[in-house]
Amino acid sequence: MTSPRFGRVLTAMVTPFKPDGSINFDVAIELAEELVREGSDGLVIAGSTGEGASLSAKEKLELFACIAGAVEVPVLAGSTSSNTADSVELTSQVITTGCAGVLVTTPAYVRPSQKGIAEHFGAIAQSTELPIMLYDIPARTGRKIAADTTIELVQRHKNIVAMKDASGDFVSAAHYKAVLGDAIDLYSGDDAAVLPFMAIGAVGLVSVAAHWAAHEFAGLVSSVVAGDWATARAFNESLAASYAFEGTDQYPNPMPSKAAMRYLGFNVGQCRPPHCASDAVLDGEAARVVAALRATRG
Repeated sequence: MTSPRFGRVLTAMVTPFKPDGSINFDVAIELAEELVREGSDGLVIAGSTGEGASLSAKEKLELFACIAGAVEVPVLAGSTSSNTADSVELTSQVITTGCAGVLVTTPAYVRPSQKGIAEHFGAIAQSTELPIMLYDIPARTGRKIAADTTIELVQRHKNIVAMKDASGDFVSAAHYKAVLGDAIDLYSGDDAAVLPFMAIGAVGLVSVAAHWAAHEFAGLVSSVVAGDWATARAFNESLAASYAFEGTDQYPNPMPSKAAMRYLGFNVGQCRPPHCASDAVLDGEAARVVAALRATRG
């Protein structure tokens, strides 16, 4: 197994907001530092969990620089949208923020062809010298990145070096990983799928539940690296309640993560619209899930 470029347990960090809806940069720094102390060896900023779709380009750049300057682990910037020109422009500026790389997501809603996806990612790759992690999440974007498209992109653009795969398509992932080998670092983009993804060569995961469970994910991943699958399965079983909690139809991600962080004492605020505010049911479930997991640590 290769030594990963960005670490093994990356947390897709929530974006804290003040009551007026503006970014709370002080809490963002506090949270980032705590996530690293708890076991995250990389952070993803302004992804879907970070409500990137509701942040302006100016806010993103300020947040990228804020977090990259606060921690010593790799920070990846979620710098893309469905607009190719805007994505190119923002990504070209990320290098000024101190981030270690960028996370680029399939254009949502547009549903381009595979050729269109390749051209979109190719234009972004050409706009920066930073290493790039592709993000395949068809449940949000409406279009999967085909294995052949991934292979073409990695072979053509040397700065495309990783994939966050939340497609659930293990056959496709196993195919492009087998062809590309160490040219691509495969990460599970779905917490509940980390164990099977590591079985086909993933180096780790980009996680939601690592906000409160980085210790367990680090144990799971390190156990797989050591070849101790029994211990890895035990860690995976201990995370089952977190998998079920982190996103539902009633309380979609990142609402549960923000509730969990508030329970742990971080003033991350509520989500921006179109997400709604939390309620007593979600807050109570967050307390139950997080407290029960922490209790198992002894």
